Amino acid sequence: MKFPFEASPGEILVAPESFVDAVFSSLASEFLVMPKGEGFLDYPAFAAGYEKLKKVSGGFAQFECSAILPAALETPVILIVLRAILGFTPPEWAYVASSRKGIEIPQGAARTLDRDIRMHPDRPLKPGATTLPRITALVEAACDLIKEGCPAVAADKLHRFSKADSLEGLSSVKQLADLGAPYAMLLYERFLGRPFAGHRDSVSELVGDGLESAIEEQLSRAGITFRKTRRAERLAGFDQAPDFIIPDEFQPQIIIEAKLTEDDGTARDKATRVIRLCQMSAERERAGKGAYEVIACLAGRGFGVRREDMRQMILHTKGKIFTPRTLDRLVTCSSLSKYRTKA
Repeated sequence: MKFPFEASPGEILVAPESFVDAVFSSLASEFLVMPKGEGFLDYPAFAAGYEKLKKVSGGFAQFECSAILPAALETPVILIVLRAILGFTPPEWAYVASSRKGIEIPQGAARTLDRDIRMHPDRPLKPGATTLPRITALVEAACDLIKEGCPAVAADKLHRFSKADSLEGLSSVKQLADLGAPYAMLLYERFLGRPFAGHRDSVSELVGDGLESAIEEQLSRAGITFRKTRRAERLAGFDQAPDFIIPDEFQPQIIIEAKLTEDDGTARDKATRVIRLCQMSAERERAGKGAYEVIACLAGRGFGVRREDMRQMILHTKGKIFTPRTLDRLVTCSSLSKYRTKA
């Protein structure tokens, strides 16, 4: 099977669908394996916090801040467990606690506290004069909410506490802890969300960085001068800064876009971005400024769904589409070879 970067523009125009099949065959999904990243909380640490919370609450029979707060300062993972019972993100917990307790808890402070605990789960908290009242408000709000359970809402609404461990208040937590969780209910709650959803979101940039690092390795190995842009960086002449510019933004000759997605809807947006760069190159050429070659490095199952989007990317880039499986040919099968200084 011939890849589009091995073909001439004429060959691609004659039979673009065969090249779509070739790219699709080299795309692989990485959604089953995720990087842990910094601050990943392993289950043993989480379970230790759970057991400590269970002990100080008398087997989840009584949720009183006076007992739970000192335990949380000593074993801070208790705060992570409380948040898991609530089903809140750190900013959501901060917002609710602020509203209920009348103390300002910035969302950034809540995220920082959560991250610090995950980074050092065994280190007791020693909060200062500003942080202690915030932690106290978080624990008090959590105790209140867990004891209250799920309030009645309109028939066309769904409350966030309509779940197995909060539907009937504290008794729901105790029942699951004593008897074990109903499997069907847990599966239903997973259906409403996604397993590892929060962690997937937190490491999404790390996943994308893996593709960019692989490109950077290929360029560095070949001794090619390149400019790698920062996230959200603004560059004159570009609607959105491309990921790599060879040799630099003042004399762009080659543009490399690294795109990863596991979702076909997001893939369409990213395909549009690649095509737009190709159009901008054509506009530069018409204006007498000189065109640049656009190379797209794609990863993830999202790009393997929309044939028309892939066909358009292949046509606009004149076949310069690479995937992790073909990245070893990035330099030899593109204009990058002109800038190679190392064998």
